[in-house]
Amino acid sequence: MKLVKNENELNKETVSDKEAEEAFIKIFKWIGEDPGREGLTETPKRVVNAFKEYFSGYKENPEKVLEKTFGDIDDYDDMVVQKNISVQSHCEHHMAPIIGVAHVAYIPNKRVVGLSKLARLVEVFSKRLQTQERLTMQ
Repeated sequence: MKLVKNENELNKETVSDKEAEEAFIKIFKWIGEDPGREGLTETPKRVVNAFKEYFSGYKENPEKVLEKTFGDIDDYDDMVVQKNISVQSHCEHHMAPIIGVAHVAYIPNKRVVGLSKLARLVEVFSKRLQTQERLTMQ
């Protein structure tokens, strides 16, 4: 199976932090909130910063995560398994949280990757808008 890269790399329109903050101000108004009230004045900036973390997977190349491998495996052909990897993502349909665990397994072919890289790969893909089905295929 091939790794799915960031499908949004081409023709990507750049939006500034300020423009994103203004969009959240409009959303507050749309839901009937006063974005100027105490408690909300800095919220658009905080939401933009949170979104940078939630969706940081778009800025990472999953192939880079798997670049470092180990070749001295002496014909090891058993399955390599990493269980209980924490997953926190967001549904692409409603942006609702997806919370769960992932289990990743593969059979090495001449080289192995460190177990921490499997968890890192899950993190890269989960920090993008997802469906559970696509996340399991990546």
